[in-house]
Amino acid sequence: RQYGGYEYSQQSGFVPPDMMQQQPYTGQIYQPTQTYTPTSAQSFYGSNFEDEPPLLEELGINFDHIWQKTLTVLHPLKVADGSIMNETDLAGPMVFCLAFGATLLLAGKIQFGYVYGISAIGCLGMFCLLNLMSMTGVSFGCVASVLGYCLLPMILLSTFAIVFSLQGTIGIILTAGIIGWCSFSASKIFISALAMEGQQLLVAYPCALLYGVFALISVF
Repeated sequence: RQYGGYEYSQQSGFVPPDMMQQQPYTGQIYQPTQTYTPTSAQSFYGSNFEDEPPLLEELGINFDHIWQKTLTVLHPLKVADGSIMNETDLAGPMVFCLAFGATLLLAGKIQFGYVYGISAIGCLGMFCLLNLMSMTGVSFGCVASVLGYCLLPMILLSTFAIVFSLQGTIGIILTAGIIGWCSFSASKIFISALAMEGQQLLVAYPCALLYGVFALISVF
């Protein structure tokens, strides 16, 4: 029976016309869309490992910077890069101090304690002096790094002392030249990193005193 556009059923009552139209069954049920795509553990950890810096860089060892600093010391007339030099890189200085002690050992002089002791006292003195002279200040690690790298010419002097004696005229001239080389390179780097223009001679004098002690160890 129909009443006012609605069909009447005794069991269910009034039923709207749109409910009477049956939709064909396609055999599919509702499946929710997957919004989260799980990532495998290998790809997750692999992406993190690729983004991590190298182990040597985390330890503060940069071979490119070590090579650039070594070239700056070996070439006294080369302009020093203050951004590279103003770093607390102690890998190169430790190697150079060890090489200096090894060359002294080959010459029959066991002076490892003196080398490291004089280095520590000299770095502390230069640290105090540069903080008094410069406006920006400097860290102890930077001072130790620069003085350690500039010890490289002194290794050449101690290597020469293995074969030849430095207690003569030629030895004195060579020793004075090596001291000037080390002190000039160190003062050049300090004034470049600390913006101390016009004060290179003032910085070179205490550096020459420090490297002069190392030269005395090599000669005598």
